[in-house]
Order: sequence, then structure tokens, then C-alpha cells
Amino acid sequence: MTASDRGQSNVVGVALLLGIAVVSMGTLTAAVGVVVDSSAAEADAERVATDLDDALEPVAATGPQRGTVTFSKGRLTSIDRTVTIRADGREVETVPVDALVFESGDRQVRFHAGAIVRGTGRQAWLHAPPPFTVDEDVLIVGAPTVGDDVGTISGSGGVTATVESDVSHERRDLGEATFSVAVETATPTVWERWFRKQGATVEREDGKPPVVVGTFEGRRTGYLVVHDLDAEVTAGG
Repeated sequence: MTASDRGQSNVVGVALLLGIAVVSMGTLTAAVGVVVDSSAAEADAERVATDLDDALEPVAATGPQRGTVTFSKGRLTSIDRTVTIRADGREVETVPVDALVFESGDRQVRFHAGAIVRGTGRQAWLHAPPPFTVDEDVLIVGAPTVGDDVGTISGSGGVTATVESDVSHERRDLGEATFSVAVETATPTVWERWFRKQGATVEREDGKPPVVVGTFEGRRTGYLVVHDLDAEVTAGG
């Protein structure tokens, strides 16, 4: 090999090394970007779950209420959901509870039937439980309803949504029976776990979304308490 050939080889080698370095830096930058985005989405989800817990008080509050939900990037909207109560296998009450849902990337938070659920699929968990009361003699199903005209807020770069509600309550006597509660939900595993902890037997009915049915064996006196939030979500604090 001549000196000229060695010189050209050195130039080519340096160019290759530079190229590899550029590609590596690009890959590292992309990876860091993914981590940063994921961390921001996780922080948003945690903050939104806490804000919703503070802003929506379906059981303790009555009358006008106001709170804020803040996030750096995402979307807050409502979706259709129902809760159905069955007495001795017969449907006696169906409540359109709906759900208030926050999404940011692959992170989600749901205010649904009074519960606050973090995450999706099998990775979801309860941030706050639903307002049900179960003992040997009585079953009280609290069913907070979001409302018919909630609205949608989305954006990036820092968003503050105002959540206003006007809470009222209605109690319905269900008589004495063996009761089942059927919850329409996109996070069935969460509800299955929760029902089992309350001593219920659990079934899942196929659908889009599926329905989780918790049956409380034995005869009890049942009550349904509908907490009507009549919530509205608007931009601004």
C-alpha cells in the first residue's frame, strides 16, 4: 500500500467514525426525547388524578362546586358509560354515569362511577375507589353521573381546565334481594380486583367496552344513590 492509499484509508476511516458518531448521537437524542415525553405524560397523569379527586366530590358536596385540572399536554373529555343494578338476576336500574377521561400519550386517567382509575388494560389501578358500601345486611351503590354536556379541553404547552359542577343527590330503595352491579368499563381488570376485595363473585361479559359484573351473594337491603354532578369542563382557571 502506498502512502497515498494509506492517506485515503485514514480519511475514509475518520469519515466512518464521524458518521457512526452522528448516528449514535441522533439515536441517543431520540431516546432522551422519548424518556422526557414519557416522564411528562406520567407527571400529567398523576397531577390530573389528584386534581380530579379534589375537583369532583360527588358524595360529600351539594350544590355548585368549582375546581381546576392542569396538564402540560393532553385531552380531557367525556365518554358514554353505564352502571346497571340487578336484583335476583333481573335488571332494576341502569344509570348513564359516563366517564371523564384524560389522555396524554399512552397515559390515561378516568373519573368513572365515582372511582378514579389510572393506566390502561392490565396495568391500570385505582387511584380512588368507587363510593359503594357493602356489609352483611346492606348494599349501597353510589353512582356519580358526569352529565350530558361536559365539553372537551385539549392542548399543549400548559393547559388549565376549569371543572364546574352542581351536585344533587337522589336515593332509590331497591328492596331486598341478591344484588349484582354491572359496570361498563375499558379497564375491567381494575373493577374485577375491586369487586373481589369486597367479597363479590365476578364475571366479565364481552362487549365494546366489556362489562364487569360483581354479585354479592346472600340477601341484602339495597339502595342506589345517584349523585348528579352536572359537570362542565371549560378552558381557563
